[in-house]
Order: sequence, then structure tokens, then C-alpha cells
Amino acid sequence: MSSSVEAVTRRDPSAMTHREILEAMTGLLAALFTALLSTTIVATALPTIIGDLHGSQTAYAWVITAALLANAASTPIWGKFADLFNKKLLVQSAIIIFVVGSIVAGFAGNMAMLLIARVVQGIGMGGLTALVVAIIGSIVAPRERGRYSGYMGAVMAVSMSGGPILGGVIVDSSLGWRWCFFVCVPLAVIALFLLQRTLRLPTERKDGVSIDWLGAALLTGGVSVLLIWVSFAGKAGYYAWLSRESALYVAAGVLLLVATVWVESRAKAPIIPLRIITERTTGLAIIASIAVGIGMFGATTFLGQYFQTARGYSPTVAGVLTIPMVAGTLVASVVSGQLITRFGKWKRFVVAGGALLVVGFGLLSTIDHATSIWLVGFYIAIVGLGMGMMMQNLVLAVQNTVSVHNIGAASSSIAFFRTMGGAIGVSVLGSVLATRVGELSAQGFAELGIPAGSSGGGSLDLGALPGPVVAIVRASYGDATGRIFLIAAAMTVVALVATALLPNKPLRRTIDIDPTLDPMRAEADTESAEMDREGELEPALRA
Repeated sequence: MSSSVEAVTRRDPSAMTHREILEAMTGLLAALFTALLSTTIVATALPTIIGDLHGSQTAYAWVITAALLANAASTPIWGKFADLFNKKLLVQSAIIIFVVGSIVAGFAGNMAMLLIARVVQGIGMGGLTALVVAIIGSIVAPRERGRYSGYMGAVMAVSMSGGPILGGVIVDSSLGWRWCFFVCVPLAVIALFLLQRTLRLPTERKDGVSIDWLGAALLTGGVSVLLIWVSFAGKAGYYAWLSRESALYVAAGVLLLVATVWVESRAKAPIIPLRIITERTTGLAIIASIAVGIGMFGATTFLGQYFQTARGYSPTVAGVLTIPMVAGTLVASVVSGQLITRFGKWKRFVVAGGALLVVGFGLLSTIDHATSIWLVGFYIAIVGLGMGMMMQNLVLAVQNTVSVHNIGAASSSIAFFRTMGGAIGVSVLGSVLATRVGELSAQGFAELGIPAGSSGGGSLDLGALPGPVVAIVRASYGDATGRIFLIAAAMTVVALVATALLPNKPLRRTIDIDPTLDPMRAEADTESAEMDREGELEPALRA
């Protein structure tokens, strides 16, 4: 019986050939590259952008947070759409929305306009984040998905390495920072045409479906309120962490999230299906994703600021200095993906990735304004290795447990919580950094007999400050950065524990969960039938 089952499960009639999958992935990876590039290309340009538009440290964090929040809030909706409508049309729509946001951002004349444009960009990025993973999950079996996840990891690594360098070159050139947004437009258009030519998916529209807009609105509102709270708490001129204002923000945010759970538990088509996210593998992966998002987005966002503001490097050099982290991500994602496909073992890589993140962020927590750049490069390379092993493989573990009909919701749930963790991380760590910079700057100014002013949340345009003040501010940023990496290390400990508790389920070789195709299900059915014949099962179960 086992040999016949093996013969059946060796080939999945719905599976595409390797060549067909690569053709389909061409446009998908081009779109994903464009979206990721839009984030990384801005990282090294942000100090210049904030200085030109007269923004503050709070504005610095919110340029990132606005896009991440819109990304996270829209991801579950895109994921739900992916299970109901034509995925190809949805991806193309996400690209168009992203292009509109990029154009508006390029023409932004003030911080308010830039933040609005980043929200539009984030909505488009949310679609690409959810749909690319969902489409790959719907055309490739989990056992074979490791190698293709490696390709995704390579694209992510190239965008992460090329983005900061390209952004630095653009800022340092006569083009100016606005072209950091404009350059993404032709790339997105190319991706749009590639998708039209290479991606062929059946149209699957289900009649009589409904979208839980109320749940989506409550979820977005609850998280937004909490993000606003952590962004403006603890800094001079706003309110203290322990204050009436803080209590009101927290109460409102928690009530909205409780209402979200209540609505989602009763909705016909919930944005985030509770039955999926409460499954053990998905639940633990979500916890790990939140923690990884806090560390990955939150801590690494401020690396560019550390290299430029604290160490005085140009945007171009700051981009080059992030290459060790990207190289680590590239190597780890590609190698782990190939090994997972070859041996079918995934958990050891996820756990190892969590351990590397703890070590990497722990080492980064020791840096200050005088730490050797070579040491910093070594530390961020360790972080890159950890990220490469964890990010896509967590999604793979979740996709392995759900039917292809729910793969959009499951994949988008992981992406949602990871991005939400990133948004929370940027806000919280940005607030911690600004507060700490203010404290250290005030101490330095006091030693020189200079009034402290509003150094923590004030303008980041160092060119307008006297030399002694610039030296104090640079040292303050450098010495304060270690604290945010310490917080990131604590968060990744949570991720490590969650991944260690993940059930080590074998990867199925079929695209969908089906008793006639899936080895585990087929063997279980065979054993049940034999036990039934022997009279060892209850009559009700036999019926």
C-alpha cells in the first residue's frame, strides 16, 4: 500500500513545470523588487529629505511608519481578495497604486504631503507583499517551495543592497532626493508589462462573497492609535509615558482591538480568519513574525541614520556599509532554501535564524559613536544571516498547514503581523532613540555651557549648527543607537522561543492538501481504513 501511495503522491497533476514557474515568477519578482527598492532606497536619503523639508526625529520615524502601517493595514485585505478574485489583476492594481504614490512622493513639498504619499505607496506595497507570496504558494508545493523562496531571498537581498547605494548616489548627485521616488516608476511599469506577458493564472471569482470592512477599519484604527501613542510619548513637548494622555491612547487602542476580535469571530468572511491564526503553527509563527518585524524594520531602519548622523559618512558610503547585512541575508536565504528543498527539513533553519538574530542584535547593542566600522559590519552580517533563515521560511511553515484556497489569508496574516511589528518597532525605537539623544545632548551641552534646546526631537539638519554642537549631536546619536538594538535583541529572544516551539511538520509534496495526493493524509486514511476493518474504530466514526 505504501508503494502505491508513493506513486500517487510523486506527481501532482496541478503542478506547473520548473520552466513555467520561473516564467511566472519573472514578473512577480520584478514587482517585489520594485516595492522593496522603494523602501531601501529611501533609507539613506532620509536624513537629507528630513533636513530639506525641515522635519524632526519624529517625522523621520513616521516616513517609515506611515508606509509600514498602510502596508500592514492593507495586507489582510489584499490577502482576502487573493482567495476570492483574479490574483494577476490584483497584482497589477497594486503596482498602479504604488506608482501613483511614488509620483506624489517625488513632488512632495512638505512633510504632510510626503506622509500621505507614503501611505499610498504602502497600500500598493501591501498588495505586492501579500499577493506575490500567495501566488507562489498556489503554484508550487511546499516541499519544492524552498528553492523558489531562495530566489525571493536573492531578490530581497539585491534590493536591500542596491537600494541604499542607489539612494546614496542619487542624493549625492545633481538629481536630488526626489529621484529616489521617481526612479521606482519606470521599474514598476516594466514589472507591470512582465506580469502581463509571463503570469498565467485561472480566473477564480466567487459569487456572493463579502469583505469584512468593519473588521479592517477597527484593526487599522486600533493599531494606529497605539502607534501614535508610542510615537509621541516620552518626549519633551508632548506627554509622559505615565500620564492621562497615555492612558487614554492605550485604552482606546485596546478597546478597538478587542472590538476587532469580536467582529472577526462573527464575520462571514473575516479579514484575518481566527481559525487559521489560532492554529498552533500559524499562531507561533505570528508571534515570531511580530518580534522579527520589530527587530528587522525597527532597528535596521536607523542604521542609515547611525552611519550618516553619528559617523559622518555620506549617503553613498552609508549605503555601501549596509552590504554585510545584505550579503548575509542573500547567502542564508538561498542556501537554506536549497537545503530545505533537498532534505525537506525546515525547522532547524528557522531556529538557527532566531539564534543568530539574538546574537547579532546583542552585539549591536554594544556599539557607540567610536565603534570600529569593521566590527559594526561583522555584527550586521550576523543579523543578515538570521533574517535570511527566518523570513521566508516562517511563511513556508504556515503555508504547509493550510489549503491552497486559504493560502492568501494565511500568507497575508504572517506578512501583516511582521509588517505591523515593523511599524511598532520603528515608532517605539524611534521614540526611545529621540529621548535618549535628547538626554545625551543635554548633558553634552551642559558641559559646554550651551542651552540644550530641543535636540532630541528637533531638526536633523546638522549643516546649520556650529561645529561644537554638531560634535555633541553626532556623539549623542552614536551612543544612543546601542539602546535600540538592545530592545531589538530582547524582541528576537521572543522570536527564538516561538520558533523553537513550532511543530516540526514534514513538508508536503503537493500544492494543495488532498487525501489522494498528500502523503501524510493518504497514509493516515490507509491506517484508518485498516483499523476500521479490524473493528478498532467506533461505529460512528466508521459511518
